[in-house]
Amino acid sequence: MRKLKQLFLTNQFFYSLLGIATLFAISFFIKGLFIVAWIVFWLWLAVLIFDFVVLFAGKGRIEITRVYPEKLSNGDENPMKLIVNSFYPFPTIIEILEEFPIQLQIRNNEFSTRLSAYQSSEISYLMRPTQRGIYQFGRCMALVKRFGFFKRRFVTNQVQEIPCYPSYIQLRKYQLLATSNRLNELGIKRIRRIGSAMEFDHVREYVQGDDYRRMNWKATAKTKKLMVNQYEEEKSQPIYSFIDLGRAMRMPFEGLTLLDYAINASLVLSNATILKQDRAGLLTFSKDVNVFIPAEKRNNQMLKISEALYQVVTKFDEPEYGKLYSYANAHINKRSLIFLYTNFETLDSLRRQMNYLSMLNRSHIIVVVVFKNVEVEDLAKSSPKKTIEIYNQIIAEKFIYEKQLIVQELIRNGFQTIYTAPENLTINSINKYLEIKARGLI
Repeated sequence: MRKLKQLFLTNQFFYSLLGIATLFAISFFIKGLFIVAWIVFWLWLAVLIFDFVVLFAGKGRIEITRVYPEKLSNGDENPMKLIVNSFYPFPTIIEILEEFPIQLQIRNNEFSTRLSAYQSSEISYLMRPTQRGIYQFGRCMALVKRFGFFKRRFVTNQVQEIPCYPSYIQLRKYQLLATSNRLNELGIKRIRRIGSAMEFDHVREYVQGDDYRRMNWKATAKTKKLMVNQYEEEKSQPIYSFIDLGRAMRMPFEGLTLLDYAINASLVLSNATILKQDRAGLLTFSKDVNVFIPAEKRNNQMLKISEALYQVVTKFDEPEYGKLYSYANAHINKRSLIFLYTNFETLDSLRRQMNYLSMLNRSHIIVVVVFKNVEVEDLAKSSPKKTIEIYNQIIAEKFIYEKQLIVQELIRNGFQTIYTAPENLTINSINKYLEIKARGLI
């Protein structure tokens, strides 16, 4: 009885049954077809019985094993793998139905493969989550068929839950490049160092283009080769990421909200900061300050930041910059580099907060992130054909112009600014960090 619950009739079964019924109906008008119809019926019945027996008799079965990562990377393509093992002594066609988490809203969740006798196969696919949290995978079902009239279902009842964290795939990519000093390959430009706020690192051999004022004549005399002193930026400087949790950060782009882009960028920036021997910290705020992690470079600092960012959710409140200034003034005593991830859509909204930002900028270096609305820019560049499209294009151009005014107002008041599309936020944040470090502004 349990095996009968695994039985499914296919479309091929009903189409063939309909064809035989049609053949019998025609045989009432053409007498010679009546015997042919009975022969076809008995052959069809024999094939059905044989198909049923080979699928359900014996110890043939299908086993499915999930090879999924322990955690998912938000906003990235995560590699997923299913291993299908066939224990049938003949070739089979297998359809895999995976119950994906509800957050993904995936409908085309079918995979198909053809296996020979006692063969295994791997089914690989990519999955891009766009929300942090727990992703629950339900049952994984395999429908196996031989001749196509019947299908037998095998079910994996094991439910698997995988947490989705901020983009650790980006973190690993930038970490590898940062440790090998290859960040300039991602578009980060080398900045000429200004001033003398540099720490001695080591002595190395002279190469063409080195500053002759850094020549080490004692080492040159000993080795009989031109030697120069190598310097690096000052270390142990506090770098903070301030993330706005207000309703403006709920604006979506390519499935992710601005908050998710800010979280991914701040995670990567914090890791690059610690690799550069600086101290990384985090602060999230809306109406009140929600999370504050003092800037440190301990071994567990990235774990603390990652766990805090994993639990961050967007609020619907208007951010209170007055409370932000009071809290930062009381808890951050040393001059720091602060990346402020927020979203000013109008010049009036910026001017309401300008006094608090200016007071904060007196004690620290504030880098304000201004997001480009790429969809509005695409609308402004489109070719309108109708009157309503012309109106929409004019409104889009007005929004773009106001964004440019916001950037100019920030620069005029002495703020460092990043004007970027959401997908380029991570690389531009690291670029600005290295630029400020190279110029010795902190």
